[in-house]
Amino acid sequence: MYAVIRTGGKQYRVAENDRIVVERLAGEPGDTLAIEDVLMIADGEAPPVVGAPVIEKAAVFAEVVEQTRSGKILVFKKKRRKNYRRTKGHRQDQTVLRITGISATGEKPKAKAKPKPNAEKAPEPAPEAETEPKVAEQAAPAAELAAEAAQAEPAAETAPADDKTAGGKAADDKTKE
Repeated sequence: MYAVIRTGGKQYRVAENDRIVVERLAGEPGDTLAIEDVLMIADGEAPPVVGAPVIEKAAVFAEVVEQTRSGKILVFKKKRRKNYRRTKGHRQDQTVLRITGISATGEKPKAKAKPKPNAEKAPEPAPEAETEPKVAEQAAPAAELAAEAAQAEPAAETAPADDKTAGGKAADDKTKE
């Protein structure tokens, strides 16, 4: 079953559980709205019911998911040769709806029971014994890296850094020859 509705000066083809973005409608997230501007309803094999302009008593029910804003649109004005330039931005307010039901008679859909969270079950704290081995595992690689760095430093100190300091005259002899 689907319907064609009109809201915000636009027409939308909707079915149950569809999510649509329309121009701003009053309502907080979680509220249920009834859209009564239903232009057409079609149900399976039966011929569609078309209104003139709307179908009497028909309604589409939707839940407000969130109130958002669209992307920015830049408005630029210019008058040539007059050094007149103006830039403004605009963001349209929008409402995201989830269609909960379509009714040709205007009856609200039955509310589905939501599962209640159990207050008896509380999240269990993590045992402290599990966190201690993780600290030890992290400390072990750090100790290995420190030992490798200590071994690499004495090797660098024993190697001659410059030919002039190591041989003294040997470096001077090469330049004279």
